[in-house]
Amino acid sequence: MSLFPAHRESTLPDIGDLWSALTSGHFPLSMAKGARLLRVEDMIENGHYVVRAEIPGIDPAEDVDVSVQEHQLTIKAERAERHEEKGRSEFSYGSFYRSVPLPPGADEDAMEASYAKGILTVSVPLHEPAERAKRVEVKNAEAKGAE
Repeated sequence: MSLFPAHRESTLPDIGDLWSALTSGHFPLSMAKGARLLRVEDMIENGHYVVRAEIPGIDPAEDVDVSVQEHQLTIKAERAERHEEKGRSEFSYGSFYRSVPLPPGADEDAMEASYAKGILTVSVPLHEPAERAKRVEVKNAEAKGAE
């Protein structure tokens, strides 16, 4: 007899997932109800912003959606539970979600995604951001009224 339940269902995100998201600075502002956080790592590598997500056991053509909106990279995945055997399972099933802000200079139109050995890799080329600050002339409003 197992000490663990065969399956646990919760509408709350896993505490470990929440802690990881909070300490990484990539906490999603909104999540679909019941969705779990994807575990990700990100880095700047060879002029690209690279995000890697751990999503084993999925079909990348059917179960993953990668999108960009308002400079936010969003990864959604779905892993269906199999009921082939009876017993204990510690695997996570259902919806998975993660959204991270893209860095300045990210070329959203040239991003690429690939999946191998349970890892989704999204690569976004980085360019020098356009002029960062624009100088605005300050006019003296008092000088106009004194004339």
